[in-house]
Amino acid sequence: MVQISEKINAFLNDRWLVFVASMWVQSCSGIGYLFGSISPVIKSGMGYNQRQVALLGVAKDLGDAIGFLAGSLCEVLPIWAVLFIGVVQNFVGYGLVWLIVAHKLPSLPLWVLCVLIFIGTNGETYFNTGALVSCVQNFPKSRGPIVGILKGFAGLSGAILTQVYAMFNFPDQASLVFMVAVGPSIVITAVMFLVRPVGGHKQVRSSDHSSFLFTYSICVILAAYLLAVLLLQDLSSLNENVITLLTVVLIILIVLPVIIPIFLVFFSGPRPVLEESLLPEPDKQESSRMGSFILSLSEAEDDKSPEVETLSPSERQKRIAHLQAKLFQAAAEGAVRVKRRKGPRRGEDFTLLQALVKADFWLIFISLVLASGSGLTVIDNLGQMCQSLGYANTHVFVSMISIWNFLGRVAGGYFSENIVKYYAYPRPVAMAAVQVVMAFALFFYAMGWPGSIYVVSVLIGLCYGAHWAIVPAAVSELFGLKSFGALYNFLTLASPAGSLIFSGVIASGIYDYQAKQQHEHQVQGSGMGPGVSPLKDDYLTCYGSICYSLTMGIMSGLCIIAFILSLIVVHRTKRVYAQLYGKPQA
Repeated sequence: MVQISEKINAFLNDRWLVFVASMWVQSCSGIGYLFGSISPVIKSGMGYNQRQVALLGVAKDLGDAIGFLAGSLCEVLPIWAVLFIGVVQNFVGYGLVWLIVAHKLPSLPLWVLCVLIFIGTNGETYFNTGALVSCVQNFPKSRGPIVGILKGFAGLSGAILTQVYAMFNFPDQASLVFMVAVGPSIVITAVMFLVRPVGGHKQVRSSDHSSFLFTYSICVILAAYLLAVLLLQDLSSLNENVITLLTVVLIILIVLPVIIPIFLVFFSGPRPVLEESLLPEPDKQESSRMGSFILSLSEAEDDKSPEVETLSPSERQKRIAHLQAKLFQAAAEGAVRVKRRKGPRRGEDFTLLQALVKADFWLIFISLVLASGSGLTVIDNLGQMCQSLGYANTHVFVSMISIWNFLGRVAGGYFSENIVKYYAYPRPVAMAAVQVVMAFALFFYAMGWPGSIYVVSVLIGLCYGAHWAIVPAAVSELFGLKSFGALYNFLTLASPAGSLIFSGVIASGIYDYQAKQQHEHQVQGSGMGPGVSPLKDDYLTCYGSICYSLTMGIMSGLCIIAFILSLIVVHRTKRVYAQLYGKPQA
């Protein structure tokens, strides 16, 4: 009986259970990605024009990004409390939006809906921050896969919630807003006590690589299954029982990774500890202070002489290692004190204020503004883009971009991890690569070539998702884990900052201008007088690829600028990554 109790306690404190529970949190926390589906409902129900809908989208983006409080609370409150705050915000914000759109409450001014959508979506920052902070601390040496998979499930949540919504067969479209308010609140409340740091850096196993491969396999199967179900529902008329069966299989796939902690705790032998954590522990403070006497590689490089500059990399590495050994011995004997430069160096722990004065941090941020802001503009306007091209079922493309967003995050974490671990090359090079692909996709749509909506849905989903696996992992490497929550939530401001301009000003302004031009041509072609106006809905709607082609062309150019900025970061951080991941040469 005692052994069973110990096993259950080990299971509840296993880092893989925390990781799986965090996947479940993320699988229903990306509520912002459903805005492309709920915006047409709000637009028709409230009688808004495209500029008003764009303002709602900006409010959603700001709510999704302003997570300073969530990042700060993770340092002073239990993670479950942080998650619960997000649950309350999500339920209250989107619950009131549903009551207004369903006309169960009186119509309120636009600014009130903006505030409610901001509050509801801001709950997502608590979900993301709680899950990421817990798992990055539990898996400090697998940051790329952890961030990629967790952010991937957040990106996939739009397709998951849409499928669950289809199972219930609600009579009106406004019920989708109800699903957004209630679904995440139920799931996250059920698992919020499992998501927390559990000293996972001490739980390293030889089977961890196999566990990650199994998780990746589940991710690929899940994405393929959702895509197949999506196409099946679009191409054929399925009855309610079949849709329910498909949704049950989907839920089983989401739950399936819990096999990993069950097997590791109940069916495997004792856990061997293979390596130490990258995170400082309280009982290691003394050794950390002693380590401060050691001359780091970056310090040696900053003060290198012309003679050292001419040495080969292997000889330089030997000389620096020899110098470190001598300094350590001298410091231990009290014979020398090494004076360190004020403030941390890249690769060490930064506070947010310390990071804000670093050029690399701002280069990453501006590159993210241009690229992820463009991607978010496409996601927010996808419903109107599909309507302008004559596609009736916009949910198909919203779900499709959600699925590829998921795959982009998983793949971004996986491939960027290989880049740094096997080649010791800066992780931002992966960000530069996806920005080139994003620029091509936007240019493809701008030219009006056939199938452009499919190309944009796939490539923008992949590339936008990859950013949110690559950037958080890169920032944690360059600026440390101590204030990761605050650093991550500052970077999330990049998307709404870009969307505020690209969607709120450029895209909506061009859309409404083209809609007005088409309206005037319709009036002139019908022979009606200048005082005669068609129906309001006709006036608000633009048709054809021209509605967004100029916007896409502008954003394609901005992604090229983002690519150049990312390459500058790559050039500036080569030495840092060589220090973090490079293997000393014999």
